[in-house]
Amino acid sequence: MGKRLDDANSPVLSLYRMVISLLFVCHGSVTVLGLFDGTGGGRVSAGTWPGWWAGLIQLTGGVLVFIGIGDIGTRVAAVVSSGSMAYAYFTVHQKNALWPIQNGGELSVLFCWSFLLIAVVGPGTWTLARLLSKARAGGTPSPSPSAVPAAAAAAATAGAASAETP
Repeated sequence: MGKRLDDANSPVLSLYRMVISLLFVCHGSVTVLGLFDGTGGGRVSAGTWPGWWAGLIQLTGGVLVFIGIGDIGTRVAAVVSSGSMAYAYFTVHQKNALWPIQNGGELSVLFCWSFLLIAVVGPGTWTLARLLSKARAGGTPSPSPSAVPAAAAAAATAGAASAETP
């Protein structure tokens, strides 16, 4: 049971990264593009400090983390996204009350710690960088970790059969 759960770690981390960053993109889309008719007040005038810039970080950082632009690139985008949410919490929310539940800063705190987690543990298996590197190498994207032993056994069997044929 433990091995099966360990095999699922990287794909689950990838899904976590994608869900968190997609939600972050949605927040940035409300602020910068006026999409989704968000509850946070809607579109902010371009260049307005700090709202529009925060929305721009949410939009671009969220997209970069979502697609997984490589291990280092994803981590850098996640750190910037995390930092922007820490800034939002301490400059916008905390002055109203200490606890996030009292000052409306729950999302800022959740996004901050979620992106910090992604920055520390990495993007997971499913990234655009991995997909592109496989395509350049002429291969196909890696199968799920649970399929790897079966694929390796099949490849070994095929390799042994072709080595015996003159």
